[in-house]
Order: sequence, then structure tokens, then C-alpha cells
Amino acid sequence: MFDAYYFNLRNYFLKMIPNFFNFKYPNTNTMKIAPLHPREVERQKELETYRIIDTMPEEEYDELVLLASEICDTPISLITLIDKDRQWFKSKIGIDGSETSRDLAFCAHAIHHSKGVFVVADATKDERFFDNPYVVSEPNVVFYAGVPLQTEGGLPLGTICVIDHQPKKLTDRQEKALQILAKRVMNLLELRKQKRVLEQLNHELAFKNEALEKFSYTTAHDLKSPLNNIISLSEFLQESLILEQESHQKMFYWIHQSSVKLKQMIDAMLEYSKTGKVFANHQEWVSIELLFKDISDLYAYRNDCKIEWKSNVDKIYLTKVALEQILLNLISNAVKYGDKEITKIEITLKEDSNGYIFQVQDNGKGIAKEHLTKIFELFEVIEDSNPIGDNRTGIGLSTVKKLIEEMNGTISVNSEIGVGSTFIFTLPKIQ
Repeated sequence: MFDAYYFNLRNYFLKMIPNFFNFKYPNTNTMKIAPLHPREVERQKELETYRIIDTMPEEEYDELVLLASEICDTPISLITLIDKDRQWFKSKIGIDGSETSRDLAFCAHAIHHSKGVFVVADATKDERFFDNPYVVSEPNVVFYAGVPLQTEGGLPLGTICVIDHQPKKLTDRQEKALQILAKRVMNLLELRKQKRVLEQLNHELAFKNEALEKFSYTTAHDLKSPLNNIISLSEFLQESLILEQESHQKMFYWIHQSSVKLKQMIDAMLEYSKTGKVFANHQEWVSIELLFKDISDLYAYRNDCKIEWKSNVDKIYLTKVALEQILLNLISNAVKYGDKEITKIEITLKEDSNGYIFQVQDNGKGIAKEHLTKIFELFEVIEDSNPIGDNRTGIGLSTVKKLIEEMNGTISVNSEIGVGSTFIFTLPKIQ
């Protein structure tokens, strides 16, 4: 018993001696593995949205790694991303391989450091890393400094870091520069993500446009059959019946003329659907007097609509069918959504040195200011229905805007509630 007492006392003093000289034996502990991030599940989902893991090297990232190494004067620099069970290198200098185990990664610790630079001055004396395989053997990590790559939501994806084989300390300017480089890496990642989203949206939009073009083509084609019947029937009635009253004669004339005009427009729409171009090869000299007459005839039967035309131009050179669609859409909207007993529409055309200026003014209910920027958007519907119960599709004004822009023109609108709206569009002269 006495011998056991002295044996234990001897061991106690042996353990106290190193503490007395303020020295620790690092091998009395073991390496510490970084815990999972508090928002690890959310962090992993966010990382997946960037689709960056296992991508090929890119010059933009390599340049930032080179800068980090030069600024901090270290032989090793990395851009790392912390995946579920590994650390993957998007870019690297001074080290082989493309990934390591997450359990061994310094960066797995760094992503918990939300502010400033995570620094390990001497890993050989740090209880978290002293026996890390990458410290005691290749690549012999002694100094480490890393800045988390954080999203706007505060989720760390990985780091940009620098590594040396000897103890080191960064200056304030070097730490600041490393933080700036981390922001630049995140900018690249965000741009990559946004580009992918835009590409997906463009793909979806192209698919929808293709479906819409097919729908337009099918609808226009299906309309030709009943229109042909109307034209034939109106011609037969005009030739076969004795129409004593002048009003009857005018009515059949309007039916026939309107049907012929609609058939011409449908033929043009079909041609447009087939070529995919906005009538690029169909410019012609257009008589303004005949254009106005043709459009007016389509509304001649309506007693609740009055259209006036004013022009100081005799003829213009452009795509006639496109101009007809623009004017008919604007007139149709004015008639559909007018709230007066008689809808009054005034159309003016002026010419200047740059081109032609059209103005379509109505006396309708007007459009609220907050809606003026939305009415030209595809499928944008301000009201559910018009006074006579026709459902709106939101296609008309977007078509107008598209046609005008593809003819290198511009369109704008002024409106006042209870007074009416004025659409102004310009078309350049074709040389």
C-alpha cells in the first residue's frame, strides 16, 4: 500500500512538470472534426442550385486563386466547396488532387466563421489540427487562412483560402484583400447561377412561343373555311336577290369587303407563321387613303363607333399587313373597352425627317397610371372582361408592341381616367 502511494505521487509530479514549464504534449489529444453547419440541410440545397461541383476549370476562378497566392505570399491557394462528405476544389495552386475528405478539411471549420478571416497561424500547435494527416504529411499544412463564400442569405458554400508550410501571420491589408477576393468568387457563382436560370427561362419561352405560333397558324387556317363561305354567300346574294333598299345593298357590300379583307389578313398571318419573319420581304408603297378606307369599312356597320382620320401623307413605304394589324388592334381595343354611348377614335399620321408618327386617340374609360407599363406585356390582363362580356387574352397590345419594335419603331401611351387614351407609335422610313 505504501509503495502504491509513492507510485501515484510520482506520476502526479511527472504530469505537472510540463504544465509548470507552460508546455503541452499535443499527442495527449486527437484531431477535432468540424461539426455540421447549423443550417446544413439548407446549405446543401443551396449549393446544389449553383451546379458548380465537378465542373471543369475556368480561367476566371484560376485568376482569383493566383491573386490570392500572390497577395498573401503563399505557395498554396484554393477555392473550395464543402459538399456532403468531401471538400472539392474549383480552382487550386500548389496542390495535387481535386478533393479531400470533409473530415480532414480546414475549410469545414472555416465555414463556421461568418465574419472576417479564419486563421490558423501554426497548425502543429493547434489542438484541432496538430495530428491532421495533411499537417503531419503532404502537403504539410502549417499556416491556413480562409474566408467563407457566403450567399446573400448567409449560407457558406465553401472558402477561398491560402496555405503555407510554415507559421505565418497576414497583415490587415492582406486579410482585407482576401475578403474582397471571396466576394469576387461569389459574384462569379451568382452570375453562373443567373445565366443558367435565364437559359432555362429562354428555353421555356421558346417552347411557349412555338406552341403559340402553332396555335395561331392552326386558328388562322381554320378561319379561312368559314370566311370563304361568307364571301361566296354574299356574292351569291348580291347577284341573285333584288335589293331595293340602298341600306341592304350597303350591308352586303360591307359583309363582302370585310370578309375579303379578313381573308387577306389571315393569308398574311399564315405566311408569317411559316416564315417566322415579320413580313421582312413584303415592303410596299401603301396608299394612306385606301388603307384608311379598308379599315373603316370593317367598322362601317357599327352605329356606336365613329372613326376619324387625319393625315398629311399620301403614301408610305413599309409592310402593309403589319401596319394593318397594329391599327386594327388599337381600334379594336378602343371599341371593346369604350364606356361612352358612341366610341370616338381619331387617328392621325404625320411625317418628319426621321419617319412616320401615328397617333390613335379614343374617348374611353382610360387606363390607371400604375397599369401603363404593364399593358404591353404578353398575357397581362388589367380587367377580367369588357363591358360586352368578351374575355381578354392579353395578347393584342403585346403583339402591337412586338410588330412595332421589329419594324424598328417605338410605342408609348398617355391616358387619363374618364377621358380616354392616346397611343403614339413611330415607324422609321425604309431607305
